[in-house]
Amino acid sequence: MIIPRVPVQHRRLLPDRRLSGPTPWVIAILMTLTLLAAAAGIGLARSAGAIGDAIAGRVTVQIVTANPVTRAEQAAALRRAAAAQPYVRTARAVEQAELLATLGQWFGGEDGDDPVLKSLPLPALIDVDFVGGERAGQLDRLRALVAETAPGARIIPHAEWLGPVARLIRSLAWVAGGLVVLMILASAAVVIMTARAALGTHYATIEMLHLIGATDRQIARLFQRRIAIDTAYGIALGSAVAAAILLLIGWQWSRVTAGLAATASLGAAGWALLLALPLLAIALAALTARQTLLAALKKIL
Repeated sequence: MIIPRVPVQHRRLLPDRRLSGPTPWVIAILMTLTLLAAAAGIGLARSAGAIGDAIAGRVTVQIVTANPVTRAEQAAALRRAAAAQPYVRTARAVEQAELLATLGQWFGGEDGDDPVLKSLPLPALIDVDFVGGERAGQLDRLRALVAETAPGARIIPHAEWLGPVARLIRSLAWVAGGLVVLMILASAAVVIMTARAALGTHYATIEMLHLIGATDRQIARLFQRRIAIDTAYGIALGSAVAAAILLLIGWQWSRVTAGLAATASLGAAGWALLLALPLLAIALAALTARQTLLAALKKIL
């Protein structure tokens, strides 16, 4: 049992003031940081996974022939030839209006009507998605097809320029996971120090209980209940603060609809893990307090 049942008359042996010591407040701070770090780690991991799925087996063929008529003919021929290959899932030609709108975000004229942008010799782009992701031999066969259909065209695998970003995000997710583990260990250390301090403070009471025949387990249950309740108060407070912060961030994040930031989310499994963390923290605190109390009581008398 996480919070053991203790008769009311036995509870009066210890002061029953709630949130009077530093332990609940320290636990609340650590719990807030733990939940925020866990949420950051889950969001980063899901973002890295989404980026990995998006770039797996996707390449862009860039046709840079100077003659616009030849460029358009090569793009159309390459799209038809690539779409007919068994190892290609889809082959899509990027419209010039879409390319102008993308460039307009950086050079002005987001509506694509900027005469300066229209005067630029833009390449023709073909997005190709392989069947089952990029596998050995698929890229070589596509290179041969491109060399035959559109000589001089360049093949740009998306993994070459987005892969490092996904690896960086995944590394940050591991760092966040490491911070969660460190803060859990710090919380356990706080519980251990609290248990030892409680035994030192109530040493006379413990001696008296031993003299009247109380066992170590009975005494440990008394102190365990007090420490578990104080810890539960701190965890509840920290969880409430973390929930408020996450809801505020989630409300602002919901307005992000483009870019890498749009791929970060917690998902149902992430929210379930965050909801389970406070319960696991209470159980861990109670177990740590019990083992610490029993080990320390064996050395008394």
